[in-house]
Amino acid sequence: MTRERRGWSLARQLLVLQVIIVGFLVVAGAALAYLDVADRTEDSTRDEVVAVALTIADSPAVVDAVEATDPSAILQPFTNRVLHDTGIDFVTIMDPTGKRYTHPDPARIGEKFLGHIDQALAGRVFTETYTGTLGPSIRAVVPIRDDERVVGLVSVGITLDAIAGQVRDRLLGLVLVALATLAVGMTCIYLVSRRLARQTHGLGAAELNRRLEYHEAILHTVREGLLLVDQAGRVTLCNDGARELLDLGDDVEGRALTELGLPSEMVASMAANRTTRDEIHLTERRVLVVTCSPVRSGNHAHGTVVTLRDHTDLQALTGELDSVRGFAESLRSQAHEAANRLHTVVSLVELGRYGEAVEFATAELALAQQLTDRVVDAVSEPVLAALLLGKAAEANERGAELVITPETEIDDAVLGGTLAPRDVVTILGNLIDNALDAALEGGNAPKVFVTARAEAGELLLRVEDTGKGLSAGEVAFDRGWSTKADGRGLGLALVRQAVRRGGGTIEVSHGERGAVFTARLPTALVKS
Repeated sequence: MTRERRGWSLARQLLVLQVIIVGFLVVAGAALAYLDVADRTEDSTRDEVVAVALTIADSPAVVDAVEATDPSAILQPFTNRVLHDTGIDFVTIMDPTGKRYTHPDPARIGEKFLGHIDQALAGRVFTETYTGTLGPSIRAVVPIRDDERVVGLVSVGITLDAIAGQVRDRLLGLVLVALATLAVGMTCIYLVSRRLARQTHGLGAAELNRRLEYHEAILHTVREGLLLVDQAGRVTLCNDGARELLDLGDDVEGRALTELGLPSEMVASMAANRTTRDEIHLTERRVLVVTCSPVRSGNHAHGTVVTLRDHTDLQALTGELDSVRGFAESLRSQAHEAANRLHTVVSLVELGRYGEAVEFATAELALAQQLTDRVVDAVSEPVLAALLLGKAAEANERGAELVITPETEIDDAVLGGTLAPRDVVTILGNLIDNALDAALEGGNAPKVFVTARAEAGELLLRVEDTGKGLSAGEVAFDRGWSTKADGRGLGLALVRQAVRRGGGTIEVSHGERGAVFTARLPTALVKS
């Protein structure tokens, strides 16, 4: 099977583009620099010939020699020295008609000057580019004055070949600088391209765009929460699932974990370079399973990947399943106890103790019916009634007594709306379980007192035990807190979460017998 041919990678495309751009800029810069050097050289040549010509014209010896009988005999040696000392190509001194007194080629002395002299005769200094006996040159023509009278002219020039030679001398340095600049630029481009190739894994622009689209689609459609936390504890990425599970806004990325209002134990579990797997954490409204894995590249740590899964419904179902298991265990215990009692009654009948058999059976039935009647009369809501009967049977089996207080009164219209039966079962079931444990640890005659009633638009749930009491206060509701060495410390945390979810409050105090937990949940029903 042939592989699909891949185009150039993004790094290679950028490399070629940058090479073209840098090469063009260097060549264009070198060309502009060359033109600038040529212009500057020409300008400096004009300034130089004007300065030399003015110096010669202002010399008193030159003025006197021009008016002498044989000017050439005096001026020709003078101009030769000037040519030797200044590097000028020619110095021509002439009379007002243009007849030469001096020339680099002595054979041309006495001939007519090739060039324009009208402006100089008018007393002005001017420059021009003209082709004379030495070829094209830049020359200055300056008048020689004796007071206000023009008695002669001096022309100083440099040939264009000499100027081109100066430009060529400067061009070599310019080319070397351009080549060095190009080499440094290409080296930097290559290094940047190599780094970009490593960071993009040699992928092309289309592949990167496609992967980014897949990344964004997957990131924002998965239900699980995903957070990326850097080494400094700041969130660098947060998907929609994490925002929903943690009740966060849109301005999460770039902020520190400690600024998001998360529980402190959850923030600690997300610390850099720490690995956690399937830890249970509670927020205000949810039970979350948190997994943290450090991200490393070679020997460098880049932060932590945090995944979040919603465990709220599962935790509630687990609580309900535990309650059902408790009910089943209570029924099994009651069935076992009923079998023992039935055998006792049968044995009494077989022994002919009919009156004692009837009395024994009636007494046991009266005790069981009394508890059932008390619960059913006080609590007509079937879920709560079943919970209390199950917990009463469990307490009896464990050697304790569950007491339904006389003020307990709940009808089936209380639950509903914001008060879900599941939350009430979570609250009351966990409070009774903890109270039973505390009462059994407290000593003789362990009892748990349960009060449930509707009053003033609230559902009041109070559980009191005969244990040793609590001094932890609100800390008891924190995840991980427990009075038992092997306890997970999750029950009371779930209770507080369910209470807050229902918009209620819960408090713990020390009563006459032991610890007292009181939960108040708002309800639309007000009992008269």
